[in-house]
Amino acid sequence: KKKLNKNKFFKFEKKISLMNYEKIMALGDKSIRSEEKLIRLYPQENLFSHIIGQIDDDNNGISGLEKSFDKKLKETRTPLQLTVDIDIQFLIRKELIKFQKIFRAKGSAAILMDVNNGNIISMVSLPDFNLNERKNITDVNYINRVTKGTYELGSVFKTFTFAAGLNENVIETDTMFFDLPKSIPCAGFPIREYNKDMPSDITAEEILIRSGNIGSVRIAQSVEKLGKGKFKLFLEKIGVLSQIDFDIEEVARQKQFFLGKCKLATASFGHGVTTTILQLAKGYSIIANGGFNIKPKLVKENIGQTKRGKRLIKEGISKKIMPILRKIVSTEEGTAKQANVKGYDVAGKTGTAQQVIKGKYSKVKINTFASIFPSTKPKFVFIVMLEAPKTNSEYVYEYRNKPGKTQTGTPYNTAGWTSVEVAGKIIEKIGPILATKFIEN
Repeated sequence: KKKLNKNKFFKFEKKISLMNYEKIMALGDKSIRSEEKLIRLYPQENLFSHIIGQIDDDNNGISGLEKSFDKKLKETRTPLQLTVDIDIQFLIRKELIKFQKIFRAKGSAAILMDVNNGNIISMVSLPDFNLNERKNITDVNYINRVTKGTYELGSVFKTFTFAAGLNENVIETDTMFFDLPKSIPCAGFPIREYNKDMPSDITAEEILIRSGNIGSVRIAQSVEKLGKGKFKLFLEKIGVLSQIDFDIEEVARQKQFFLGKCKLATASFGHGVTTTILQLAKGYSIIANGGFNIKPKLVKENIGQTKRGKRLIKEGISKKIMPILRKIVSTEEGTAKQANVKGYDVAGKTGTAQQVIKGKYSKVKINTFASIFPSTKPKFVFIVMLEAPKTNSEYVYEYRNKPGKTQTGTPYNTAGWTSVEVAGKIIEKIGPILATKFIEN
């Protein structure tokens, strides 16, 4: 009655059910008419929500590919061919949902990308949403954690520090560091080794394998001695600290950092600087593919368009780093043994960081594992991130390096016991599909 008094025209219901439609039309009132309208239906519902994005009631794209390619799709009516694989996306999302519940994480993310051409085979961010519901989502917990979320990612940065040292010829894999202290001061606070058994005399390779903080600081300082800003320039060059060009608009703006003496030290092991999971994937791809630039993408390029990018890292650096990252997964002293999936030659680096909340470091963790496989001929980079995970006293771990041995309960809330476990379980499931679909003969 209120609407009849106010408006000349109004709608009873959008997307009306068949039952309600029949009831209304049975009234026989000539002032009531039905209106048919084309709508978009998404049969996969949540599966590609952060990739495809949303539309409004007038079919205008407001996020994701729906927004960034809205004009092109309407003008050319040519469908987009995406790089993502539906089977891989389904399996990764399923496992990520399962382990988000196991580790009671606030959110999680995973990206699988071809290191040689930047094609993204899967990109999942949780929580996600049903595209058919067209809700106005204002909760920041629903952001795309791969592209929009920015994090201090911890020790996964040590791979870049090591690569910078090799690239600038300040270290070799067997360079010895002597009398490394267990703690060094930084702006009134100590930088310590998380591993109390870290040797004082250690090679550069062992610094990366054992995830040494002090050793990583020394490598970064050696790079910086060659010229002020040299270390930051390297991180920008490989895309970790530079703005990324991407197929969707939901990409975080890269914050500019001044790496003074103390910030340089913390940046060497991934603290005090923030980046996205997408930028991390790009950086690891360049480390793995021989040092060539790549552009991460969700939309396939025309055949013949894809060509090798500019060389950013000196020749031979990748071949020196990959065996070391493999040892982090395959050896007893490595921190990623739970990802040593038989037959896939997985390499990688873990990162456990404290999340900054209201300007202060909290006990809330960001646990990340950046993996590359197969390490002998790198093809894929696969990153798993868990935000605010917790330990699980009932979860049963099966030791990959010691068949038959199990352990009940998560001993530490670190990437090695959370994100690595998730990645290992996922690689087991997607490996056979990747081998048949994406590995060239």
